[in-house]
Amino acid sequence: MRIYPGADLYVTLGPMNTSETKSLIETVRKAVDAGKLTTTAAQNIEAWLTEPRYATYAGEVAQHIADGKWQVLDDVFWTVIPFGTGGRRGKMYPIGSNAINDRTIGESAQGLADYVKETLGLGASLSCAIGFDTRHRSEHFARLCSEIMTAAGFTVYLLAQHRATPELSFTVREKKCSCGIMVTASHNPPSDNAVKVYWSTGGQILPPHDKGIIERVMNTQEIRRANIDEIIAAGKIIACQDEMDARFQQAVLTQATPGPRNLKVIYSPLHGVGATAVLPVLAADGFTAVELFGPHAKPDGDFPNVPGHVANPENPPVFDAIVARARESGADLALATDPDCDRIGCAAPLSNALDSPWHTLTGNQLCALLADYVLETRRAIGRTSSQHFIVQTLVTTQMVRRIGDSYGVRTVGDLLVGFKWIAQAIDQFGPDRFLYGTEESHGYMAGSYARDKDGAVASLLLCELAAKLKAAGKTLHQKLDDLFWQHGVHLERTVSAQMPGSEGMTRMKEVMAAFRTGPPAELAGEPVRQVRDYERQTFTVLGQPPQPLAGPKGDLVFLDLAAEGNYVACRPSGTEPKIKFYMFTYTPPEQLANLESAKERLTERLDRMEADLRKFAGV
Repeated sequence: MRIYPGADLYVTLGPMNTSETKSLIETVRKAVDAGKLTTTAAQNIEAWLTEPRYATYAGEVAQHIADGKWQVLDDVFWTVIPFGTGGRRGKMYPIGSNAINDRTIGESAQGLADYVKETLGLGASLSCAIGFDTRHRSEHFARLCSEIMTAAGFTVYLLAQHRATPELSFTVREKKCSCGIMVTASHNPPSDNAVKVYWSTGGQILPPHDKGIIERVMNTQEIRRANIDEIIAAGKIIACQDEMDARFQQAVLTQATPGPRNLKVIYSPLHGVGATAVLPVLAADGFTAVELFGPHAKPDGDFPNVPGHVANPENPPVFDAIVARARESGADLALATDPDCDRIGCAAPLSNALDSPWHTLTGNQLCALLADYVLETRRAIGRTSSQHFIVQTLVTTQMVRRIGDSYGVRTVGDLLVGFKWIAQAIDQFGPDRFLYGTEESHGYMAGSYARDKDGAVASLLLCELAAKLKAAGKTLHQKLDDLFWQHGVHLERTVSAQMPGSEGMTRMKEVMAAFRTGPPAELAGEPVRQVRDYERQTFTVLGQPPQPLAGPKGDLVFLDLAAEGNYVACRPSGTEPKIKFYMFTYTPPEQLANLESAKERLTERLDRMEADLRKFAGV
């Protein structure tokens, strides 16, 4: 077999005899002694060579050993691919415990099925919603999951063509499913794929279910699959896409507000599923001048016309070609959603002048703009009491909280990274009082029809806001300046340090330990005043003993600077091999004299913060 990530066909070789296996194991152990292979990789390789559950793949593992592909083997076997904040995600490769392939996807579905059955008990009605995006092998993996879930006694509600992740969350709730599976790697490179696992709430799995599912996944022996033709004939797979499309779009439209609709928009789905959700929603909300950006319109898992083939609306270069078309056509706004349409990015002109330059807006800036718009429109209908609430994560701009305070609503913000925690808060504090949820990584939600971020409702809200501002002679950037005058200037920056492979995992642990036990004394010339460690659940004012820290437990460290509202957060990604640094700067409104000068000072501070962080972490 010579099939690599992104291919549409996998071929596996058969199992081997005992003498061949012994010889291969000896070769693997020699590779460890020679420093070509890590010990953990060798242990996992031996399991795939000897255990019956991996027999289908043993021949291909053997071929890799015979070819001396030690680096490849180490990459795909050095660990068992984990569940993170977004599920089980990684590079596709036909073999390997640390790769996305039929075995690891199959284990995930089988483990989910076993756990749900055990949790719900004998006689329970079992059902699972399944969806997929436009990535390579996404449809194949969705079919595989359907076969496994039906073999376990589940009725599968299938979105039979590529659809948005929030529509899958909606389907779980609408069909009252026991669980859900979405096959997508969101904004990751074309080499990657993943499964996101959903509970009956429509939210991604949370404790204690996450640990229970992982335990079943790790101990899966046999993967049981039904015959796809037989289960379709038996009505155990129900294609519900047309029904769910209509219901989902109507649910999104419950968040619409009457107002101006004179807005020309260039929209890009970045070769993903977004056109199936965003375009019909905007049309139904009265936006008739929406142009689908042609070079990004075709669903394609290679993301061929996106810079670097990484379809991430967080990256400003993604918008270069879209903005060029917007300026050429006289558009007012450029929008893009990521491949599974749960996140959104945008670019807009700085002013309404014909020759105005265009800039993208950061995730945090969109968090604030949409928070203010949602609260303003909800206040107009009497829905901004002290009992109503908005939700954000710990690494989201504090301007959202300040906006919430100004409208007299509660802000729930002591949450770890990941929209699943926002989903949990919606149910915890009451869906009927929930107004808006947001996270800095371009995720937004309004309404309670789903329990995941939604690019369609974010597009709707943003277009309504932009149209309202246009009618008043303003742009999104000018509205953001208004919010700065009211709530203070908040500038943030997120940077990532890639640390791939087994060496990267060791390095990530070392860097996080350094921030915990020996943090820098200052950043950007500002003294570090205290360390908040959510893993150890302590906060330490430097030079004093640690004190208990109230809040969630997770691998997240904050360095609070002496200046109010200036701090840094550090965390390893739950879905990718990297550490993320979140930097926050702030100037209170009472200290503002010149807005542009304040922005320049904070930008310079962010530059110095980033340089100091990179130097300290050695990245």
